[in-house]
Order: sequence, then C-alpha cells, then structure tokens
Amino acid sequence: MGCGMSRLAKATIALVIIVMLFMPAAMAATVASFDATRSQHLPLPRGTVRGPESVAFDGQGQGPYSGVSDGRVLKWNGDKLGWTTYTHGPGYDSKMCTATKFRPETATESRCGRPLGLRFDQKTGDLYIADAYKGLMRVGPGGGEATVLVNNVDGIPLSFTNGVDVDQTTGQVYFTDSSMNYNRAQHEMVTRTGDSTGRLMRYDPRTSDVTVLQSDMTYPNGVAISTDRTHLVVASTGPCKLLRHWIKGPNTGRSEPLADLPGYPDNVRPSNKGGYWVALHREKNELPFGRDSHLLAVRVSSNGKILEEMRGPKSVRPTEIMERENGKIYMGSVELPYVSVVKRK
Repeated sequence: MGCGMSRLAKATIALVIIVMLFMPAAMAATVASFDATRSQHLPLPRGTVRGPESVAFDGQGQGPYSGVSDGRVLKWNGDKLGWTTYTHGPGYDSKMCTATKFRPETATESRCGRPLGLRFDQKTGDLYIADAYKGLMRVGPGGGEATVLVNNVDGIPLSFTNGVDVDQTTGQVYFTDSSMNYNRAQHEMVTRTGDSTGRLMRYDPRTSDVTVLQSDMTYPNGVAISTDRTHLVVASTGPCKLLRHWIKGPNTGRSEPLADLPGYPDNVRPSNKGGYWVALHREKNELPFGRDSHLLAVRVSSNGKILEEMRGPKSVRPTEIMERENGKIYMGSVELPYVSVVKRK
C-alpha cells in the first residue's frame, strides 16, 4: 500500500508539473495577436527632433498631434506638408531648444519643456498637455503659445507631469505626476528605487481647482477615463500593473488592482473594440538577444483580462497606442524619429 501510494503521489506531481509547463502556452493561445513589424512612418523633420511620445486627434479628426524632444507639439498635415508647429510652452526658443552634439536633450528639457501626454477637449477644441517639466498646460483651438495651468499642487511642485485624459462630458482633466523626487531625465531612478511619491489629480477648468485624488503612488503614468465615467484606469509603470481608481459610486476615492501586465506600461487609451490599449515600453525580464520580436502593447478588457497583443521588433518601444475608427493604429515612441501607423490585416 505504501509503495502504491508513493507511485501515485509521484505520478500526480509529474502531472501537475506538465500542466504548469503547458498552461502559459494554452492561455497565450487564447489571446489574439498581430504583427506590427510592417508599418507606415510619419517622419519627423529630419535631424532636429525625435520622440513623438503621445498621439492625439482633434474634434475634426485632424492630426495626429504629437509632442517632441525640443518642447513643441507638432501637427501632421498630410504627406505634402508634413509636420508643422502647433504649440509650445512659455520660454520656447527654437535655437536654444534644439539639441546638438554638445547640448543634449537632457540639458534643454528643463528650460524648453517635454510634452508627454496629450488630449483634446472635443467640445471646446482645447488641447491639454502634460509637460514633464512645465506641468499641466492648455492651448486653445488654432494653437500658439500654451498656458501653464498647474505647476504645483498644495505647495508641492510637479516634478514629472506625465499622463492626461479629459472627461468629454464635464471637461474635467485627469493627470498624473509620476514622482515628487525625480524628473523625467531621471525616470529610471523612479523604477529602480521603487519611488512611491506619485500623484493622481483632477483639474476643473471652470474653477481652476486642483484635487489630489490619490498620493503615494508607485510610478503613475498614463491615465484613461472609463466609458461609463465611473473610474480611471492608471498605468503603474514600475510594478507593471494597471490600477482602477473610482471617481463615482460607493467606491469613490478607492483604488484597486485591475491587471498584471507582461511589461512596463506607459500610456493607456480606449480601444474601439472595447477595453484599453496599453503601450509597453518593454517586456519584463526582456533579453537584448534572441528572436527580434517582443510585445509592443496589449489590449486589456474593462475587467483586466488581456484580449489582444501587438508584437514587433525590439528596436520599437512604444509609449502610446491610439486606435482610430478607420482601423488604423497610431503608435508613439519617446525614442524614434517618427509616428508609426499600423493597419490590421
């Protein structure tokens, strides 16, 4: 009997191991996947700027608009005209804000600004800009110099303004400050140290009041308001998670885990197919060698389930995925000299 039980136990353990080994593959097989290696490029002006981090479209469908490394937000006007300046922050100077061999971007950003998250109020035509150094900014229809709306909250400066979204019904603006201790040029330290001084905030354009919805957050990055406007979906970059922060209902003011992600998330944007596209700057434990393919983004349901994944070369590390009604997917990157446009086959 003892010998028989021992054999049964060994067989059971072996079966469990086999199931555990094959379970990830079985689960992955249920997730739709498409390859974004082939893409159209909307090239930035040659040799002067890079890093179109966020991608936005105005109420007339014009764009994309994207913030770049010299502090400007550019507008795409089609293949013939290309990119033109739409807006910039106070103090912008084209000569001083252009990086050179002897003056790197890290030296110009603090003066010229670095636009990250972008979002239009579709009713008013105002563009809201989360500028890493200058804070939350706004520019009216037609562009021009942007106005700084918020650069400190409760007497504490915004050190690393990052993500932004607009409630298209009320006009209220939600945005993140990724750290009180480090700025954008020091972003790796936010992850490396596990810094948890980030904040999620709301700006009311009618009163100019700013409310801190949550503090002591670990690297809050992109933010998106839910379709039913009951909660916010916030990317927590260092921990590789999505959080849900309730802004309506009995759970108002509470945050809870929504999804564990296979990589480091940046911006979060709604998908026309439901759920949210989450750009992944890179995968967890990613190796620089081996197969030249990694996850660029995942589409996550409103309940936190991964529904779809986008793959592409390791040289592409996106910061935002914006899906349009025509089936085109626009991809921003803080490193590349172009916006990518991918179309599902």
